[in-house]
Amino acid sequence: MHSHVHVSGNGYEVAVFILFLIGLIVYPFAAIMTSRHYKTWPLHRYVFWFAGLLIAGCVFIGPFATYAHAHFVGHMIGHLFLGMLAPLLLALAAPMTLLLRTLRTGTARQITRLLKSRVLRFLVNPAITAVLNIGGLYVLYMTNLYSLIHESLLLYGLVHLHVFLAGYLFTISIIYVDLTPHRYGFFYRATIVILALAAHKILAKLIYAHPPLGVPKEAAETGALWMYYGGDAVDLILIIILCHQWYKATAPRQCTLRNNA
Repeated sequence: MHSHVHVSGNGYEVAVFILFLIGLIVYPFAAIMTSRHYKTWPLHRYVFWFAGLLIAGCVFIGPFATYAHAHFVGHMIGHLFLGMLAPLLLALAAPMTLLLRTLRTGTARQITRLLKSRVLRFLVNPAITAVLNIGGLYVLYMTNLYSLIHESLLLYGLVHLHVFLAGYLFTISIIYVDLTPHRYGFFYRATIVILALAAHKILAKLIYAHPPLGVPKEAAETGALWMYYGGDAVDLILIIILCHQWYKATAPRQCTLRNNA
């Protein structure tokens, strides 16, 4: 078994709490203030934002964070929260759209130009985000990295930050709810989702058969089942949203073709 660094009741937990508290306050404040000059910010986006932050926050601070750090099953549930569910909810809250309508026109234009840059075009390519997301998980669980993160608080934080950011980039590269200058075709995105889902399932089976270093076999098997079926549940939501957007984008065209026939 690996040793564990202490991750609660210290500066780490306080810093994370402050960051999430800022997110909980700034988003609704910006939405309410900008609603005076623009269209009223939808209520469901507030709900998505708060839910996403709270789900991500419980992975870092609180009783669940302590449990997840000490037990592989809790860690795997936390992986689903931090790398899949929270990014999906936050993406549905459209934070970039809110940011741009909050800033002054000149600053908003500068950020828009940055979003159109080649670097970000590369980073939001669904194939690249899938590699960063799923590939990072293979490195975490198929090497001794999982054991190492329990010996270094810095490494622990960096790996979890990567899990969240990679999950968020993957989500916004597949479904276009927020401002997205670089858009890819539905068929391409659907293909990437299927491949990523398959790779995620294969990794779950590998963990089931070959537990990470320091993880008891029974815990690895239970954690792998959570990864396999829990990942299916979140991916199903992602697929439904993608299919709905695909239908909306093609249905008017099909109706027009039928009317002209």
